[in-house]
Amino acid sequence: MTAAPEVPPSRAARLRLRHSLDVALRGADLLERKLRILRTLHKDLLRSEETRAHEWHDSVREAETWLLRGLVLGGERALETAAEGVGDAEVAWGEESTMGVRHPSLASCHVPDRSPDAATPRNTALIHAEAAYREALRAGAEYAAARTAARLVGAEVAHTRRRVRALRRHWIPRLEESLARVVLALEQAEHEDAVRRRWAAGVAADGPETDRRR
Repeated sequence: MTAAPEVPPSRAARLRLRHSLDVALRGADLLERKLRILRTLHKDLLRSEETRAHEWHDSVREAETWLLRGLVLGGERALETAAEGVGDAEVAWGEESTMGVRHPSLASCHVPDRSPDAATPRNTALIHAEAAYREALRAGAEYAAARTAARLVGAEVAHTRRRVRALRRHWIPRLEESLARVVLALEQAEHEDAVRRRWAAGVAADGPETDRRR
């Protein structure tokens, strides 16, 4: 943020500086309110991210356990057969806006049902593995959305904090200093002008009497 420029003292300059200072103060207040709201949201998102991460890791471990059992029972060929006829997963999530920050909301994951013509898994463990991996995909999508939201809001928290600091520590004090200098200069100028007027009035009052004495 640039420094407040040196302003020649004038009534117009005083008005401009007061207006700029009022705008800066209101802006700092609004940014601090935004910062409080975003900080609260960020804490909630971080907790959600942690919860979703645990759910995802747990579901992946369960899916891997069932997969290992299925491989032990049926071998790799059974796994290749079980994978046939399953379409690609589709992931989608909504989007929210909080204090101007757009971030993902809850995600959803859809895995198409197995084709009617496809062979069914050769053992129960692979059937459980398929269901567990569907759940792992869903949990992974929700974790990704929560993580992205936390990162986006966290970045805005840091950016807003820097803006507030710049206003409170630098810009506002410089405006106050410039305004104080202009006010002081105007007061001095007005005082000097008042002294000159009183002196001129005194000279004018003494003029006729001086002429009569001459």
